[in-house]
Amino acid sequence: MNSVFEVYGLQTGIIIPGDSLAERVIASAQGTCSGFCDGDILVLAETAVATAEGNVIELSSITPSRRAQELAVQYHMDARTVEVVLGESDSIVGGISGFLLCMKNGTLLPNAGVDASNAPRGCVTPLPKNPDRSALEMKHSIEDLTGAKIGVIIADSRTHAMRRGCSGVAIGCAGLTAVIDDRGRSDLFGRKLEVTRRAVADNISSAAELVMGEADECIPAAVVRGLGMLIGDQIGIETIDAEECLFMGILQKNGGSL
Repeated sequence: MNSVFEVYGLQTGIIIPGDSLAERVIASAQGTCSGFCDGDILVLAETAVATAEGNVIELSSITPSRRAQELAVQYHMDARTVEVVLGESDSIVGGISGFLLCMKNGTLLPNAGVDASNAPRGCVTPLPKNPDRSALEMKHSIEDLTGAKIGVIIADSRTHAMRRGCSGVAIGCAGLTAVIDDRGRSDLFGRKLEVTRRAVADNISSAAELVMGEADECIPAAVVRGLGMLIGDQIGIETIDAEECLFMGILQKNGGSL
C-alpha cells in the first residue's frame, strides 16, 4: 500500500428516490478529479445510497406497537422511529436517552442505522437493505460507464466506546479487501504479530468522511486515489461473533451490565 494518497469530495446535489447515483457521482468526479481512474476507491454515504434505492420511510405512515411505545417512553424517543428501529433490528441490547443499541446483521450499532439526518422532513432512512450488493452494483455501473476498475465502499458514521464524536465505518464493500491480516509479520523489534488485523475499509471510510462532512455539505461521496490497493472481485466485510468482541463479550459475561 502506498504511503501517499489523495481524497476528493464529490458534490452531487440532493439525492431523491430513483436518482441514478452512479451518474451523479460520475458527473461530479469529471469536474473534481478528471473522472475515475483504475485503482480508485469510491466511498458512498449510506444515506445517499438508501435514498437513491427508495429506502425512505415517512413516519406518518407508521403505527407504533405497544413495545415501541414502551421503549419510546423509556428512552425518550419518537415511538414511530422506535417502531422502524425494531423492524430493522435483530435484537435490542439496551439504550440511552434518544438511542437504542441494536444488533443488526452481526453488527452492534445505534438505532439499527435508522437515521433522520439528511432525510426529508418527517422521514427516516434505514440502512441500505444489502450494502454489499449495493456496493457491487455501483462498482459494476461505474465500470461499465467509465471503463475504470474501481473499489466501492458504503460507509456510515459510528461512535466508539468511551469516545466523543463519530468516525467512518464500512458497512458494504466490493472490489477490495476490507480487512488485511497482519498476523505473522514482525514488529520493529522482531516480535511476531499475533492478533493484528487492519480494518482497511473502515480507515478509508474515515479518511473520506473528512471531506464528505455530516451536515449540509451535499458531499455524499469521495474518491480515494493512489492507495495502490489491488482491485479485484472481493465482496463483503468480515465480522466476528459477539463472544469474540471485547465489549460485547464482557457485557454478556456480566449479564448485560458492568
